[in-house]
Amino acid sequence: MSYLLSNTFVKITGLFIACIIFFLSFILSLSLGQTSIPFHITYEAFFHFNESVTEHVIITTSRLARAIIAAVIGASLSVAGALMQALTRNPLAAPDIFGVNAGAIFFIVFSATFFSIHSLIDYMWIGFFGAGIAGVLVYLLGSVGKDGLSPVKIVLAGAAISALFMSFTQGILVIDEQGMQSVLFWLAGSVAGRNIDMLLPILPYMGVAGIVALLLGKPINILISGEDIAKGLGQRVLLVKMMIGIIVIVLAGGSVAIAGSIGFLGLIVPHIVRGLVGHDYRWVLPFSALCGAILLLLADVLARFIIMPQEMPIGVMTAILGTPFFIYIARRGLSKDG
Repeated sequence: MSYLLSNTFVKITGLFIACIIFFLSFILSLSLGQTSIPFHITYEAFFHFNESVTEHVIITTSRLARAIIAAVIGASLSVAGALMQALTRNPLAAPDIFGVNAGAIFFIVFSATFFSIHSLIDYMWIGFFGAGIAGVLVYLLGSVGKDGLSPVKIVLAGAAISALFMSFTQGILVIDEQGMQSVLFWLAGSVAGRNIDMLLPILPYMGVAGIVALLLGKPINILISGEDIAKGLGQRVLLVKMMIGIIVIVLAGGSVAIAGSIGFLGLIVPHIVRGLVGHDYRWVLPFSALCGAILLLLADVLARFIIMPQEMPIGVMTAILGTPFFIYIARRGLSKDG
């Protein structure tokens, strides 16, 4: 099978082009919105800042943080999705399968309902904690039995934990409708209204997880060739699986903690990337990070215009973009099986 980006030189060139597209997407995120700002004023906001100019204040106090958060979350969810698909050897796998979304949302709803917590910063830490708890539970359940941790058991454990936490969440929201209003934006997924103070406390964890993920490209290539082959080559398969699991929990859990449930991104981006660069995870992971950041930045820009003067939650936007792609992947998989 031939791929569009087939050799190292072209792949490096592709990374360079992706970086340029990312930069342009970032500038668009700063400039476009309910108040459109010319590019030269966007430039002046950084290099000739004037606090008396309204556009400068909008960019530096609101849109810059929003663009940074969207880029970090887009990259994190896409890398987490690529890792999940490698770990489970399932092309329809996504970070949601680890239960991190359901766990984070349950703990946020629980704290809002029973402890009257309504601070975004508090929600962020609570969501991060809940995502970690859910991920650990999935790993423990997936490790039960004589065969140990396996892709099928991870999928089943993730589905069970997700269903459990979501049923708990729905039960609480039925009892407390006011609590639903306070966390509705979290259920839909959004980067609007987030500030950089929400990202900074967990950015070091996500940064380390992202760097380690990029370093795991070669071990993942060996792992997806088959566990027997990996063991024969001396790979510590269980250790690699555990590292992948921890990275997914940190990346996806941190993303959900900051922006809520943003679906489909971790599903569709790795597929697009593998169509470009093949299945070598030394390239899949960095391309996934860049493409995920680009896609979420552009989705956020589109979300500002669809129902102006209001904004559509970015989680709804990614669902609109991702659902047809999901159907296409599922149908292609079924046709191959047939």
